[in-house]
Amino acid sequence: MKRVLILRCGALGDLVYTTSVIDAIKLEYGENSIIDFITTPGSGKIFEKDHRVNEVYNLKHKKIPIFFSRQKKEIIKNTKKNPYDIFINFEYGKQFMSLVDSIEAKVKVGANIDDINIPEDITHLVDRSKYIFKNIVSDEVYKKSFPRLIGSDPNEIKSKYNLPDDFIIVSPSNSHQKRNILNYRAWENRYWKELISRLNKDIKVCIIGNKGEDQFFDKLTPYPDGVIDLVGKTSLVDLISIVALSKALVATDTGTAHIASAVDTEVFALIGPTPANVSGPYKSPSNKVHIISSNQPCSPCYKTDVMKKCKDNVCMKQISVDMVCSNITKIF
Repeated sequence: MKRVLILRCGALGDLVYTTSVIDAIKLEYGENSIIDFITTPGSGKIFEKDHRVNEVYNLKHKKIPIFFSRQKKEIIKNTKKNPYDIFINFEYGKQFMSLVDSIEAKVKVGANIDDINIPEDITHLVDRSKYIFKNIVSDEVYKKSFPRLIGSDPNEIKSKYNLPDDFIIVSPSNSHQKRNILNYRAWENRYWKELISRLNKDIKVCIIGNKGEDQFFDKLTPYPDGVIDLVGKTSLVDLISIVALSKALVATDTGTAHIASAVDTEVFALIGPTPANVSGPYKSPSNKVHIISSNQPCSPCYKTDVMKKCKDNVCMKQISVDMVCSNITKIF
């Protein structure tokens, strides 16, 4: 049995990428191994019902020096009192270096600890994350460890939200929705409305979104009769199970798409500026991932001068409703 501490802060998708380490530790060192995480308060809620994770340390202010951070002091104090067997760091940022140095563990691996030279042919962020812990597990374990999430009890969730046996999830928003910039990853609102209407004729449609996104979702209403509106009505851990119960999920390049791929729900990802082979929903041996793209010659352009100069977001606008529907209706 090992006691393992893992550091991974950031957006929801970033944390989902690294969940392959959980099963890897359990398979390599035994089911009784204790796994704790240091992560952000919002993203860390994905572990609320996950029996594989013992404790989550919330790190709200990542850049605050240890001297001024009660949370960092508490983490360090606990590790000095009872050092971990293994500490795994997935964070490359300099703001984490003092915390990484201060944590007590018999073995430390990961970013800013080891000289990690990830081969160029390893492109996806899931595989790049896996490479960080490659040397502490066997090749067999390494090859069969993939992102996996555990949510609330499925039967309770189905009853709680009155979900039908067959439904498809539409997740129109993404993390850039509230930013005061052009949302390069967004699909046209009118396209979402048309897609919801067309899908609703063949299967129950469930709309999901975060609390506080009313201004965005108001533009998509009124929904057709029979559509299940769960926008802002679910906890994150409940949402994991709702996605797991669904027949499929449709989204842009966002956290819910990564959740779907980690619970083996078929996912249809509408992607334009971002590189699908790097940050899109991850394709594992047990799930189905469909990347729907207009394949513009300028894509992917995320965080480049090409994107900064773009005023029309043509890569997403050129993804038609017909293109999306022709892919999705194959599963009905």
